[in-house]
Amino acid sequence: FRLVGLGQINIMTQALDDAAQRVSRYLLMQVLVNAGFGSLFGFGLYCIGVPNPALWGVVAGLLRIVPYVGTMVAAALPIALSLAAFDSWVPPLLVFLLFACLELIIPNFVEPWLYGANTGISSLALLVAAVFWTVLWGPAGLILSTPLTVCVVVLGRYVPQLSFLHTLLGDEVVLGAEAQVYQRLLAMDQPEAHAIVDRFLKEKLLVELYDSVLIPALSLAEQDRHKGAIDTAREEFLFLSINEMITELSEYQLAHDSPPAEDAAESGPAERLSARILCLPANDRADEVTAAMLAQVLEQAGHSALSLPLAHASPAELLALIEKRQDDVICISALPPFAFPPARTMCKLIRQRFPRLKLVVGVWGFSGDTEKAKARFERTQPDRLLTSLAQAVEEIQELIRSKVS
Repeated sequence: FRLVGLGQINIMTQALDDAAQRVSRYLLMQVLVNAGFGSLFGFGLYCIGVPNPALWGVVAGLLRIVPYVGTMVAAALPIALSLAAFDSWVPPLLVFLLFACLELIIPNFVEPWLYGANTGISSLALLVAAVFWTVLWGPAGLILSTPLTVCVVVLGRYVPQLSFLHTLLGDEVVLGAEAQVYQRLLAMDQPEAHAIVDRFLKEKLLVELYDSVLIPALSLAEQDRHKGAIDTAREEFLFLSINEMITELSEYQLAHDSPPAEDAAESGPAERLSARILCLPANDRADEVTAAMLAQVLEQAGHSALSLPLAHASPAELLALIEKRQDDVICISALPPFAFPPARTMCKLIRQRFPRLKLVVGVWGFSGDTEKAKARFERTQPDRLLTSLAQAVEEIQELIRSKVS
């Protein structure tokens, strides 16, 4: 602790506890694997008819503490005994085949899987680390390869400068679903992007797909677009692909979802028919795509929602197309990183044109303080500032109820 300083005691304590738990789980798994190996080896020797099979099983289990080498020594003894005890070559051959099968399956499949799952190290990293430490320190490095690698992975997890070690050796998924979708669309691999979406929808709801995958993927694209890091062809392909996904998912409804009208049933039939929700993009195509997502989830929740595309129109021209109704709710859809200036401009225009309409602004994926963010709209603050589509469905439903009451 004195080496890292008093200011790092908390992180150092967490790192030591993490390393101790991982090494403890590794040792427990090693005892179980060795016991299983010895039991199978002893049982096989018993079936073959080798004298004292239980003894050789125990010896094999103990010698496996020395990985990759101990089992060879343990197998050499019963093979030599079978050569001396039997006149035929068959028993020694069967002992060798038994050892070969166990040594092929357990070290190459069972051990990497069990050790990796309980130590947080990938199976490939375990094999590479065993070779590395053996070359570096010989037999001692082979015995200590997994505990040493565990310590290296823990360092990478808690020391920012060494985080690449945790990424290289750890078993955590490097890319989330949103980054995978974005990467596949950048590679213009639409089928694989669809496959990622389909796998996500097997366990999650449609609104979660939009909030957790497609909107974050669009946000990544927006960041690269504003940096000039994405070319026009890939940008066009990305937006077309996501628009196609939204169109295909328009009829999506999981069996365990509640019926669309059920969530809005409390508000009454007359209210659902009269209340109209207009989803407007704040500025660009990404905002337009997220507005379409919002309209879709609102329709599936039983509301009358309409998404208006930009179509190269200015905000004022877009508002001129809107026919005013007293019970309308307008939702401005904006996607970071540059969401607030255009959303504020659109909000101001709507307040000037329709001062009494309920106004909602969705800044999707925003993680800051929403009250402070609302203050940035100054005198034209919206009635609600939302950060996710799931929240938008609930808050808009509440707005409609309050207008009726």
